[in-house]
Amino acid sequence: MSTQLSTPVNRQAAEALSLSKGEPEWLTALRVQGAELTETLEWPKPEKVRIDRWNLNAVGEYKAPAVLASADELPESLRTLTGEGQAGFVVQRNSGAVFKQLSAELQSQGVIFTDLETAVREHGDLVQQYLFKAVAQDENKLSALHSAIWNGGVFLYVPKNVEVAVPLQALLYSDDAQATFAPHVLVVADNNSRVTYVDNASSLYEGEQQALVLQNIVEVFVKPGAHVRFATVHHMAENIIDLSIRRAVVENDGRIEWIVGDLHDGNTLSETRSVLRGNGSTSDAKVISIGSGKQQMSLTTGAVHVGRSSDSQMVTRAVMKDSATAIINGITKIEKGATKANGEQTEKVLMLSPKARGDANPILLIDEDDVTAGHAASVGQVNPEQVYYLMSRGISKREAERLIINGFLAPVVSEIPIDAVQEQLRLLLERKLQA
Repeated sequence: MSTQLSTPVNRQAAEALSLSKGEPEWLTALRVQGAELTETLEWPKPEKVRIDRWNLNAVGEYKAPAVLASADELPESLRTLTGEGQAGFVVQRNSGAVFKQLSAELQSQGVIFTDLETAVREHGDLVQQYLFKAVAQDENKLSALHSAIWNGGVFLYVPKNVEVAVPLQALLYSDDAQATFAPHVLVVADNNSRVTYVDNASSLYEGEQQALVLQNIVEVFVKPGAHVRFATVHHMAENIIDLSIRRAVVENDGRIEWIVGDLHDGNTLSETRSVLRGNGSTSDAKVISIGSGKQQMSLTTGAVHVGRSSDSQMVTRAVMKDSATAIINGITKIEKGATKANGEQTEKVLMLSPKARGDANPILLIDEDDVTAGHAASVGQVNPEQVYYLMSRGISKREAERLIINGFLAPVVSEIPIDAVQEQLRLLLERKLQA
């Protein structure tokens, strides 16, 4: 079955898509409302990047995929990412989920880990409480369109006082440039729970393919005393435009950790933001990216402090080569009443080509007096003194530069909690640097 979707999607197409999936009335209404909003809202307007000039209409059409009997049926290049001893695993291929598993132990503890479409059918009341509550569907044209056409996705719920010791993993991949690829990830960690989630967004294409837009929206809800570690690596072909919005809402004494590897080969809009709503809430965000070719990238990391004694740490490191362009924004917003809040951010860009461009923009917006905040930003080339020192030890210039770049990115790479994914990230870094 296939349902053609255009941009902006119309009411009839959104309703037909929802009815074809047998979704509940509340979700059908939400999709229809999203379709109607696309007619009046504008695309996001990131600083110095005109994404409205990109081919954002290439959302493809919904195609129901065939399910897999086991993870062994995955393409070999993807099987290497799955690691061993998985407690939970969800796979989305193009427009829908094709595989899911969760250990009996975690099921007995009340953990839910499945694709979002299944969660809507089996846990509808729970999903409805949170879906599009962190990223409102009327925020902009992107969120509205996504609310109308999202597919597959991931739903993770961890009950109160449950600690999931082994990382849960999702694999989101496209191998059909004509199929809609719009996963929505929804994570809810209840009071005093703890969980680590890791996903990969990838593509498998052979030969020339038409353009495609990935729409990926992530919503994370961290309840009082809970701790969520969210790691993601994006590495798709240059014909794919990556539009990824990640948002966390953190309550009293909760903690969110973001580990983001934006290693996509095409144009990228990536926004990762924590809303520190509760007192004593904390956020730690680490982002790395490598720009190559003629890529255009907008990378934004942000924290909004609402609760008292809240703390945010942000580190972004990017390497720019060829004629790539990156606008890197760090935004710390401390609201009135967020006393004793602390926000620190660092943006560093390493330039490998005179034609490349990397802008690092630290931004502090402070509406409260009794707070601390700081920022640091730098844009520069590989330090020639470091290269000279390594060459004096018998290392070639090329290898010396490679070692320095790897050391520059290591603080984020080392944080990836699954060995297979960490190794994949290292290989991706090598590939992009040598291309």
